[in-house]
Amino acid sequence: MGRIYFLMGKSASGKDTVYKLLMEEVKSGLKKFVIYTTRPIRDGEKDGVEYHFVTDEDLCRLEAEGKVIEKRVYKTVAGPWTYFTADDGQIDLKSGNYLTIGTLESYEKLKAYFGEESVFPIYIYLDDGERLKRAVERERRQENPNYRELCRRFLADEEDFKEENLLRYGIKKRYENTDLETCLKQIMSDIETEKTT
Repeated sequence: MGRIYFLMGKSASGKDTVYKLLMEEVKSGLKKFVIYTTRPIRDGEKDGVEYHFVTDEDLCRLEAEGKVIEKRVYKTVAGPWTYFTADDGQIDLKSGNYLTIGTLESYEKLKAYFGEESVFPIYIYLDDGERLKRAVERERRQENPNYRELCRRFLADEEDFKEENLLRYGIKKRYENTDLETCLKQIMSDIETEKTT
């Protein structure tokens, strides 16, 4: 039986980069599991790679079809953005292992849906000062930087990923991303160990 390896972490912790590199690593054997969002696509993103970028109408249709496993709505400075996971045929745990990105809340809901033993948490951690520096640098590269939204996300993550929440959701291990190569090696080692248990 396969597993879903679930990447999570505060914004600008490097989880998108870790995700891309793990997907490129042939020996990881991980299949892509892409979640959905109604937020606008950012410069450099591609539909179906980072997210499936959809409209509110698409979300309503998937909900009406009973395919939405979980969803989260964020009140951003640009209006409400929804992120959600759909049972759209991407996942077949009998045929392999998958990698996805989400939040603590979506992690908990996927465990409830697929079974606790089927979802393995990978919490990416980075010092707040370094995260803020990376976030500002990333935002500066956007065609229309949105620093207000960056600040909102940064503060919201402080609340969402506070220590008591991590403990409540059973997140004990942290993969520190100060050195990307070391972080990836630790994650790959744990994935290989998990696959054999």
